[in-house]
Amino acid sequence: MSKNVVAVVQAAAIEHERNRTIAKLADLTADAARRRAKLVLFPEAFIGGYPRGMDFGAVVGSRTEKGRDDFERYWDNAVDIPGKALDAIGKAARKSKVYLVAGVIERDRGTLYCTAVFFAPDGKYLGKHRKLMPTASERLIWGFGDGSTLPVFDTPLGRVGAVICWENYMPLLRTAMYGKGVEIWCAPTADGRDTWLPSMQHVAIEGRCFVLSCNQVNDRTRGGSCIISPFGKVLAGPLWDEEGILTAEVDRREIARGKFDLDVVGHYARPDVFQLIVDETAKPAVRRKEK
Repeated sequence: MSKNVVAVVQAAAIEHERNRTIAKLADLTADAARRRAKLVLFPEAFIGGYPRGMDFGAVVGSRTEKGRDDFERYWDNAVDIPGKALDAIGKAARKSKVYLVAGVIERDRGTLYCTAVFFAPDGKYLGKHRKLMPTASERLIWGFGDGSTLPVFDTPLGRVGAVICWENYMPLLRTAMYGKGVEIWCAPTADGRDTWLPSMQHVAIEGRCFVLSCNQVNDRTRGGSCIISPFGKVLAGPLWDEEGILTAEVDRREIARGKFDLDVVGHYARPDVFQLIVDETAKPAVRRKEK
């Protein structure tokens, strides 16, 4: 079928309560499924939390013990991949029989990453995208992703990928995703500014793809979740200052109709003038040479 219902969930994480937040995610996923959603998106850092306003006791040249305590608590609530918390998220996808994309704080040894994880309707973990460029003070607490986690998954709903928050302002990253043929662009975010909606409309028009974006909402951020068509039409939202689930029916035929006059990595490209090279190899700090 070319038409399917998708959903974005605007909700607040339960601060410093990873397991309770996962339980909330499961309940909200089930609610979205009852609304006929086949794909459900949750905000940036929904599991693990977006630490808005925290400084972790750091200024240039010094750190505090309290700041280290804060980071330890934040680290304790992160998600191992693989791990039990990840399995619980997959169980929510399986129980509701939906494709599930969720923002998590990923823990890998001593480093945290802002990550989007993907699950199939049978609960199978499909993969992840690590945020390539944490924004401003986020760089203090999150590591940098590399080109090895830039997936676009081919599903019956369309080709699904994720770009997190201000990564959406990276023109070359957008181009790389367009080159992978992304059709359903998931944009979990922490940006509640008025400028976010037109930014999402721009991505949808530029990429001729459906854009799903969602934010948390609490006393420090007001949301602004939305669903946009390949022609920039707002299909749902923006939702402000309250928790809620937005749904919209997306029709893949609209993508072909849009690319009739704009395919930025096809007939509207000029590879004789501009080319993008993407390095998708993993960049671990330690490599062991084969004997």
